[in-house]
Amino acid sequence: MKTKNLDILNQFNILYLEDDEDLLRHTTDILEDFVNTIYSVKTSHDALDILLNNKVDVIISDILLKGENGIDFLKILKDEYHINIPTILTTAHTDTQYLLDAIKLKVENYIIKPIKVKELLNTLHDVLLPQVQQKELKKNENIIKTISHITDSKQVEIIKLIINNLDNNNIYEGSYTDIMNEVSISKPTLIKLFKELAEKEILVKTQHKTYRFNEEALGII
Repeated sequence: MKTKNLDILNQFNILYLEDDEDLLRHTTDILEDFVNTIYSVKTSHDALDILLNNKVDVIISDILLKGENGIDFLKILKDEYHINIPTILTTAHTDTQYLLDAIKLKVENYIIKPIKVKELLNTLHDVLLPQVQQKELKKNENIIKTISHITDSKQVEIIKLIINNLDNNNIYEGSYTDIMNEVSISKPTLIKLFKELAEKEILVKTQHKTYRFNEEALGII
């Protein structure tokens, strides 16, 4: 069996809802080594607060919580808040009705307790891999579109460098010197490229050494 690349998990933020404090702490300690950020909470109220104020890529939720139900919480998220985030449900029970409810909600996966670390990590990988692949496709598409607006073929490497180093908010941080240390290019040529991208509003300077890559500009030029 091919080993899964768990390094992809470090790009993502996870919300973990579990009312068993020991399990919550134990699983959180493990996931912290693999994901970007993990928000660990014991109630749906706290979970909703996280979702409304932070970027979350996957929800891991127990079904039977103290005084509430994880499936009911997911229904509220979808119906009242229109929040549709990939979800993995955990439970100590294999009740058919829970499985049917999970299927109706299009829950991505269902893990039976006790949670096995390898199974959880592999499940996260399978749920998040399509997002990683979509990001790569989008990145390559942006590289091709941006290059089509540049007149000097020598600048292609710079375009790739910038796009490959964007953060999740399409922000690039770096100086001319940083770029010249990575790619053999003269400063006048580099300045010319940044000027062209700025004029086309593809690369917008937000502050010193910080730029925002504007995908929308690619569609209107």
